[in-house]
Amino acid sequence: MRTAIIGGGIAGLSAAYELEKARVAGAAVEYTLFDGRKRLGGSLASEIVDGAVLELGPDSFMTEKPAAAELCRELGLGSELIPSNDAARKTYIVVHNRLVALPDGLMFLVPTKLIPTALTRLFSWPTKARMALELLRPQYANGHVDESVAALVERHFGAEAVDRLADPLLSGIYGGDATQLSAHSVLPRLVEMENQYGSLTRGMLAAHRQMRARAKAIAQKNGKTNGNAPANARPAARSIFTSLRGGMEQLVCALVERIDPACVRLNTPVSALKKVAKGWTVEAGGAAEFYDAVIVAVPAWSAGVLLGPVDAVLGEQLSAIPYSSSITVNMVYEEPQLGRLPDGFGFLVPAVEGRSMLACTFVHRKFLGRTPPGKAVLRVFLGGARNEALLAETDAALVAIVRRELREILGIQAEPEHTRVSRWRRAMAQYAVGHQDRIKRIGARVAALPGLRLAGNAYDGIGIPDCIRLGRQAAKDLLAASESAG
Repeated sequence: MRTAIIGGGIAGLSAAYELEKARVAGAAVEYTLFDGRKRLGGSLASEIVDGAVLELGPDSFMTEKPAAAELCRELGLGSELIPSNDAARKTYIVVHNRLVALPDGLMFLVPTKLIPTALTRLFSWPTKARMALELLRPQYANGHVDESVAALVERHFGAEAVDRLADPLLSGIYGGDATQLSAHSVLPRLVEMENQYGSLTRGMLAAHRQMRARAKAIAQKNGKTNGNAPANARPAARSIFTSLRGGMEQLVCALVERIDPACVRLNTPVSALKKVAKGWTVEAGGAAEFYDAVIVAVPAWSAGVLLGPVDAVLGEQLSAIPYSSSITVNMVYEEPQLGRLPDGFGFLVPAVEGRSMLACTFVHRKFLGRTPPGKAVLRVFLGGARNEALLAETDAALVAIVRRELREILGIQAEPEHTRVSRWRRAMAQYAVGHQDRIKRIGARVAALPGLRLAGNAYDGIGIPDCIRLGRQAAKDLLAASESAG
């Protein structure tokens, strides 16, 4: 089986790794990985400056999704995995140039503790009263009708909760707009809770009780099987985020080392795809080659261009998936010059504040051991769905914007020792209202094209673990189909 992999981001690399494993194990497999850029890894890019690890793209992955950590361990990077410093985890929201901590008991978007919610300065008293009364909300069966995250949150907690909570949190994750993102795709658990309980607060409290019961049962079971462990011992809590000691690009490097370099073609964008009898023709670098199968692991808008001539409806559906762009600005400081930073990981900036910044992470606190003693790294996010125009600004202009806003919010006057601006154009897929139905339509069209698979952040999860899972699964599916045909 000859397979072309189009796109050398983490999804495409994961697919190539899976095919390489099969080839080394003796399977009759050949593959070629095409990428139009000069390096593999896509947005997973890291730099080390004077001992400080700077993440130019994603800085970590969600621990609860296992695919990324499993791949790291498989590649021999298990000892390099580091947890986020959750003991110091505290996040703030900017409200009129002041940092207001998220209240204790807030489980993503749902307040579950009365007193911290009542005392927080994040919400007005009318919003607090609405949050308290939400506990009494009757069961509400929304069925299968999709709606925006903003509509869901506003129905339960009011418009202020959208502006000061839902929008900045989701902007920090997706770089998107809560009024456009799909509740069914982005917050499926909250949709399920609403259908089952009516009140999101009741649903979240019930889920928390179930989680504690499961943890207790596991602890008791472990206590019985391990004579050295007390029966009431609790399993150690997992960190929310996991990263790599030397930066997320360590994962890219480890994958590249496992892939046959003769199978990789950098600076070689694919210009056309054609479906032919029993396979595909891939045109790249002025030449056309035949392949039995194709894994398209480029952004959906690019996949739409390639697949439009093959299936116009598929191309249209792929091209209709919206994307946002983002900018990261890393700044290295002498820590004493910053003065006293607020405790915690950093802060989020609601759109209603009218600022360019979306968020700021205190990197030296989030992951310990990646910044030299006496140094501090601040990582600021700009752009997003509402401010694409910032991509046209010069690096100097972006740094000036960030420094001004940090001065106004945190009082930082110091000049950074080092700055690094990274632009990621149309890199983050946006799961807009109706996304699940669109993915079903895309899946049906792909199923009618033998030998075609899609992978990436546009389909079933935007995170690194999701991309790894989809890339590996695409390769496994093709291998299984090849074995069945043989």
